[in-house]
Amino acid sequence: MDYYEENPDGIRQADLVVGIPSYNEAALISFPTLQASLGLMQFFRGKKSVIINCDNHSQDGTKEAFFGTETEVPKIYLSTPEGVKGKGNNLRNLFKKVCDLQAEACIVVDADLKSITPRWIKHLGEPLFQDFGFVAPLYVRHKYDGTITNNIAYPLIRSVFGRRVRQPIGGDFGFSGKLAKLYLDHPLWDEKVAHFGIDIWMTITAISSNIPICQSYMGRPKIHKPKDPAADLGPMFRQVVGTIFSMMANLDRTWKAIRWSKPTAIFGFGLGEIELPPPVSVDKGALYRKFHQGEETFFPLWEEILEPENLSKLSEVLEMSQEPFDFPTDLWAKILFDFAIAYRDRGQQGEEILDSLIPLYYGKTYSFVLKTEEMSAQQAEEYIEDQCVVFEEARPYLDEKWGPSPS
Repeated sequence: MDYYEENPDGIRQADLVVGIPSYNEAALISFPTLQASLGLMQFFRGKKSVIINCDNHSQDGTKEAFFGTETEVPKIYLSTPEGVKGKGNNLRNLFKKVCDLQAEACIVVDADLKSITPRWIKHLGEPLFQDFGFVAPLYVRHKYDGTITNNIAYPLIRSVFGRRVRQPIGGDFGFSGKLAKLYLDHPLWDEKVAHFGIDIWMTITAISSNIPICQSYMGRPKIHKPKDPAADLGPMFRQVVGTIFSMMANLDRTWKAIRWSKPTAIFGFGLGEIELPPPVSVDKGALYRKFHQGEETFFPLWEEILEPENLSKLSEVLEMSQEPFDFPTDLWAKILFDFAIAYRDRGQQGEEILDSLIPLYYGKTYSFVLKTEEMSAQQAEEYIEDQCVVFEEARPYLDEKWGPSPS
């Protein structure tokens, strides 16, 4: 894919790149751009650095806001062609530019970040010059900010691909120039990866390629534009979960040799300052209601996808009143495994399968909220870790139902 480029300083080579993917972020992009420059000047003054806004042809003045931010570090603007959207497409352009610049390392931060400090650049960048090839973020998030991560992405990545990466779709990453080349040449790329599937694709690709990975403490909570978990998920759910299922199908010879998860190295010495993330409100009634609305629409498909025992247990959950209500984690794990197999085997039904999983996700999220609403952030984190252990204990079910890998 060709991209449009503005490179006013004529930068042809760089040691370190900070990439900021965007689409219509004129109101917010200035802040992370400035913080990136301050971080590069404070902690990587000896490196030749550049900040790149990889954009989706924004029409709200994102480019002008980016270039209008006064920075000591030079800047480059890249854009997909008009009409081509998707964070993954933006990052694909970034991978190409990182390779063209022969950069040793690249840091990616979200354009809507309100909590980024110069130290975030240090934390995501330093490990890349100390033999790590991929850096995932560790930050305090509100227990209801990131329910797709908490209830699907983190436990699935951990139980299937065998690495404990707490924020596999955190949005802020570091990766080496060598990994950028691997990303650019990787055969597994589709429309879901080209959009919101990109973050989980990057994480799984790094894990499955035996890249040295670590997690790095950011020092502050992630503050961005959070959403009520009961709000409309839009395409993000389908793109993230569809990408996980696709990678499971394409990399099964890799993960089937794995049984238990391994911890991932943590860079840094802790969170430092104690700062609570802003609250995320949850419409519990909407979660319960959407769970049952899904039954009306999708129960016949659930009957086709789910093993009889899992369908029977799900029927018991559907009969529960709004309180008390419990969606057992071992059942949830087996449901996700059943859906991954159905997604692999029913390619032509892929979108319908993902759509039918959404109400079940609402039900599990409702159960999660009820279980954790009186918990502190630390207690909720411990509960999430316990759920992941349940997923790992359910892993033999996946191995049995998945069947042999194709030769």
